[in-house]
Order: sequence, then structure tokens, then C-alpha cells
Amino acid sequence: MFQGTGSDVGKSLIVAGLARAFANRGLRVRPFKPQNMSNNAAVTGDGGEIGRAQALQARAARTPPTVHMNPVLLKPQSEIGAQIVVQGRVHGTAKASVYQGMKGDLMPLVLDSFTRLKTEADIVLVEGAGSASEVNLRANDIANMGFARAADVPVVLIGDIDRGGVIASIVGTLALLGPDERALLKGFIVNKFRGDLRLFDDGLAIIRERTSLPSLGVVPYFEAARRLPAEDAVALSSYETNHDAAIRIAVPLLPRIANFDDLDPLRLEPDVAVNMVQPGRPLPDADLILLPGSKSTIADLAFLREQGWHIDIAAHVRRGGRVLGLCGGYQMLGRRIADPGGIEGPASDVDGLALLDVETELTNDKTLVEVRGEDIAGTPVGGYEMHVGITRGPATARPLLRLTNGIGLRPEGAVSADGRVSGCYLHGLFASDAFRHAFLAGLKPRAASGIMYEHEIESTLDALADHLARYLDLDRILEIARSG
Repeated sequence: MFQGTGSDVGKSLIVAGLARAFANRGLRVRPFKPQNMSNNAAVTGDGGEIGRAQALQARAARTPPTVHMNPVLLKPQSEIGAQIVVQGRVHGTAKASVYQGMKGDLMPLVLDSFTRLKTEADIVLVEGAGSASEVNLRANDIANMGFARAADVPVVLIGDIDRGGVIASIVGTLALLGPDERALLKGFIVNKFRGDLRLFDDGLAIIRERTSLPSLGVVPYFEAARRLPAEDAVALSSYETNHDAAIRIAVPLLPRIANFDDLDPLRLEPDVAVNMVQPGRPLPDADLILLPGSKSTIADLAFLREQGWHIDIAAHVRRGGRVLGLCGGYQMLGRRIADPGGIEGPASDVDGLALLDVETELTNDKTLVEVRGEDIAGTPVGGYEMHVGITRGPATARPLLRLTNGIGLRPEGAVSADGRVSGCYLHGLFASDAFRHAFLAGLKPRAASGIMYEHEIESTLDALADHLARYLDLDRILEIARSG
């Protein structure tokens, strides 16, 4: 199990890289994260959902993702706390304080999923959540040491030197652990190093002296990580904007933005600038305004209006600009969103942006399905649907896509009469290279870049595996796993 001294120390990336490295050795590898908190989720082949990071780790391990790789997924919502997904299915919603009391009941299910993975794997790589030293959350813990104790798995601690204070964070973490927890620790990794590795030799000696733990390696900063899907929306605030790019896309940064890896293929295009617009700033002039997915559509629509972004969008459309809504963003573009059953909070019925002649009713049934199909011109597309709600209206007679339904093609999405505003429920739309190029060429004439998104992901995972194999003691990590 890989636990961190804090959030964003690189646990997900290291597990993904090790999954590919060990798979390259011919081992059957399975990733596992007992509890994850993220609105960036993925659909599994067994009809459930897990954190996007675990889906990427499964891909790195060259194995299909399953619901057991992330048995508890918390998806933050406004008003009602977080949606709780257990073994791929919605279990309910709860405030943080209530959820703390539920975790003890979830541990048997977490251990059940872990046992299932163990029976089919040579090695299971477990990722902790947040910090191993959050002793204030130790009661009924299922994410870090609570799980490690219950499953009796050895633990490797990861510290992030890029943010500073890595010696104190590793030594301090051990100081806060109990004797039984410290006994599970078998080594440490220093991640995100910049510069000459030899300059940290004294730091490694100090950590070993204070903790009696061996170093399993110091990992230099892996710049290509930006090419891989990010799990945490915090990463969106650091997106770089290429001001010289020919095609400009503005994306309002919503509080409950979901499945934002929809944007990743666009960011890789050399002639495209994806501008994540922070709250408090107007939407800039752009070739396209893209409204992303949302875990809480009605609350995020209210936030959009509070920022005055609805005025910017209306002005953009009057100037002849293009707008695309994905999933929750698609729902916002309609005339009305109704939530009679209080799916997202108190029962409500609100006006949408009225840029598409459709209406949405949120329902208890959640669509979770992988699909393929084509756009109206016949260009292949693929991805997945993950949403609650049914969208109907005259604009759906002009669908954006046609997707498979098992026996043929069904219309999906809607396009305005003038063709400038469109939306659909398909996530992963822009990962289809031919569609991405055709869509961008419709914004502004361009030559195809030749970017093959899926190939980019695979080559980056291979490079990450080689990077970790160069700087980590993989043989020692295997020995630790086998001793557990």
C-alpha cells in the first residue's frame, strides 16, 4: 500500500507507473483504492463507476477496470454533502459528519473487493487517500492505516519534496502513528525532485536515522504527467494558456466540475488554448465556450449566473460564437431543469440558459454505459455516458450524434437551428481523433495535427514506467509486497 504524507504527493501517478512497470514484467497487476473522493469518474465494463485515477491505473496494468478497484467513491455535491458510490452503485448521500459514522459498515465491503482482486492478481497496488497522518479521522478509517491494519498489508510512505519540508513530513508522519501502524511501514519514497539527486543524500540519511526506514528511491519530477488524466480538480487551476494559439476555448471553472478529463485531448492540440476561467473573471473572447460536466447541475448553474457568465455567454452567441455543453453543461443550455425528487438537493425547478430548445428532468435512474457511434457526418466517436436526467425537446430532432443502442443507432444530443449551440451526454467525445479534428476545423480552418490521443496516453504510461524503474528499487518493492 502506498500512502502519502499529504494530498497530491503523487500517489496515483506512482501506482500507475508501477502498474505498467510490473505488467511489463509479465505480472498480473491490479490497482486498488479503498476510498476515493473525486467527481472525475469512469464507467466500468461491469456497469458501475470508479475514480478516474483507478481506471487509468487499470489501463496501465493492461486489465479492464472493475468496480472492485475503488469500492467506495465519494462524489462531492452542493447542499447535501457527497454522493456515496459503493462497489460501483449509488449508495446514498451524506454530510461529512454523518459519513464518518458510516465507514465502519463499509469496511466489510472494502475488504470483500480487495479479496476479489487478490484472487486474480500476482500483486495488488493499493493507493491511500490524503494523508496517512490524519489521526483525527482514524476512527473507522477505511482509506489509510485503518485499511492497512484490517487487510494486513505492508505500507510504503510517499513524500513530496517539490512543495518543501519533505524531511519533516515523513518524520512527522511516523511520529503521529501508533506502534502497530509504524510496524506496517517498510520504506519511503521521495517524489517530485528537481535538480541533482546527489544533493539530497544527506536528507535521505537524516530520514533513515530518524525513522529506521529504508529509502526505496528518489523520483525526479515527471513533466509528462500533464499528458495523463488528472484526478483532482485542483489541477485545473494550473492549466497553462497558450495565448498564441489559433483556436481559443473558454471553460468556466464550476465548483462541482465533473469528468473534466473531457478537456485533455483538446489541451494536447498545439494550436488550441483551453482557458479555465476562474471565478471573478469574465469569460474572454473565444472561438468556443465549453460548458463542462457537473456533479450538481442546478447549483453550478446558479453559480454561473452569480459570476455573470450567463451574460458573457449570451453576448458570445449574439456575436455568432459557438457553445458546446457536455452532460451537465448540456442540461444548463436548455430552457428548464426540473428536480422534483430532490436528487441534487431540495426539490426545485429552474430556468436554464435557453440556448437550446430542450428541457431536462432529473431522475433517480443513473445512466452508466460505454458507447460508440458517429456524428451526423459519419465520423466515428466513442466514450461513455454518466448522468441522471432525461433531456427532451424540439432541438433533439437535430441530434449532435448517433450512438449504438444494441440494435442500431439512436440520436443523442441537440443542436440549435443555426448550428452554433450544441450539447450531448457523451463523455470522452474529444478522445476520438477524427471527430476532434473535424470539430476544431469547424471552429477555424486547420490542418490535422496528427495527435493520436490514445497513443499519447499509452506512450506516456510507458515513459512513466521507465522513469520509475530507473529511480525506484522495483525488486525491493516486490519483496515487500510478497512479505505482506
